[in-house]
Amino acid sequence: MTDNQRPPRRSVLYVPASNARALAKARSLPCDAIVFDLEDAVAPAMKDAARRNLTEAFAAGAFAGQEAVIRVNGLDTPDFASDLEVAARCGPDAVLLPKVNRGADMERLRAAYGAHTWTRACGLWAMIETADAIHHIDEILRAGGTAGPALDCLVIGTNDIAKETGVFPGDQRQYLLPWLMSVVLAARRHGVAILDGVWNDFADQAGFAREVEQSVKMAFDGKTLIHPSQVEPANLAFAPSPAAVEDARQIVGAFAAPEHAGAGVINLNGRMVERLHLEQATRLLALHDAIQARGASRAA
Repeated sequence: MTDNQRPPRRSVLYVPASNARALAKARSLPCDAIVFDLEDAVAPAMKDAARRNLTEAFAAGAFAGQEAVIRVNGLDTPDFASDLEVAARCGPDAVLLPKVNRGADMERLRAAYGAHTWTRACGLWAMIETADAIHHIDEILRAGGTAGPALDCLVIGTNDIAKETGVFPGDQRQYLLPWLMSVVLAARRHGVAILDGVWNDFADQAGFAREVEQSVKMAFDGKTLIHPSQVEPANLAFAPSPAAVEDARQIVGAFAAPEHAGAGVINLNGRMVERLHLEQATRLLALHDAIQARGASRAA
């Protein structure tokens, strides 16, 4: 899937599938995607109840204007098979696999996917949350791009990376940045979307705003969230500004003029603009249009 076809994923909210009230409330939130969590946010004793809640939530109807993603438990856990069976019945937009370490994990997920009859075809997402995953990121992305349901999105798990490595996650994540940027670069090489990890202290809105600004500058496509109060700030931060949209329209319009049909570079209001800027402007306008369409679908 190209950048111009990919849906906006500015705000991706984790919702514990064990919390029926949270599942119901999620429908009314303006987040771009919901990750219905059967893994970390669900206690072992609540796994069966969470799967039942999820089945009922999807049976109640589609999630208008939101991507619906189910995070299953890991491949080697006793809950994985039951989670994937429930996901097949629910028919989400994607299945998110945690603790992906190697390309072989994506191949195992695809094989397990193919063993089920799905209500509707869905994509595959992968959590990158271990040192092994970072080290083998290209292998994971290559495996995810083979035949069958495609790997469409990477999700960074900063909490788990910090826990496993012992690297201090504070100070604007300066000690994690080289690893995070290496995964962003790999995602861009393979044409896969990538989402930043969560901000834990949802009461610290200023800290969240700083980290979201950092995420945007690092070229993440969006941010995973743990609280509804984080949705609107993320949506605003990852959306093109009105000034950027207007500039992009001017660039596209200028290159569309007959006198610039064969031009590789043009003078636009006193600045030199190349066709690479036209490509950037086209992507920005596609994102803007997708955001507007999502808003319209939610209002309908």
